[in-house]
Amino acid sequence: MRNIPETEADDVVGRIQWKRFAALSVPGVALTAALGVALSSGALAASFAVSGQQFKVSADRLTGEGFAQYGGIDTNAREELLPVAITAISKAELHNLCQSVVTTLPIVGDISLNLTAGKKKPVEATGLFVDATQLSGDAGFHNIEIGRDASTLDKGPEGAQGMQDLFGQQADDVTITDLKQVAWATNAGTFKLSGLNMKITKGKKECF
Repeated sequence: MRNIPETEADDVVGRIQWKRFAALSVPGVALTAALGVALSSGALAASFAVSGQQFKVSADRLTGEGFAQYGGIDTNAREELLPVAITAISKAELHNLCQSVVTTLPIVGDISLNLTAGKKKPVEATGLFVDATQLSGDAGFHNIEIGRDASTLDKGPEGAQGMQDLFGQQADDVTITDLKQVAWATNAGTFKLSGLNMKITKGKKECF
């Protein structure tokens, strides 16, 4: 067996270590680059840091014009990444809207904030973006396109596009009855809540 000089052995070890380092670092570099591209393309909903609490929203019926949906990522104040399904609607009306969030405080316990609106006249929103982790209801669409590249969506409000090569869907309009969703954030160009009523109560009281 050939004796390897000390300097040559160091070089061999060095080469092996660098190869291993490169193999391990490539996925991290690729992920960082992908997130950078996502931020620049608007796929990350990074307009503000979301809170550490998700909230619930329900409505008897939602009707909307210009519907788009695609995947995205929210960030919180700790800069943690939170995957979401972004639903974007150019113009929406929500009948009998309910929004709730429960906060647990030391000693006090659970505190619930409940907001209701739109019982007589529907809530109106334009440029609506909802970053949700759960959505259910009975939905109907007109001229829906499922599986379209998220970067080419063009039926929703301005900016309603995701990353290239990722899944997206869109439709001329949408109707969802018995809407229930859990979300990290909501953005809207305008948001008009008729018959607004907000209450804070002790204990857990949620929309669903």
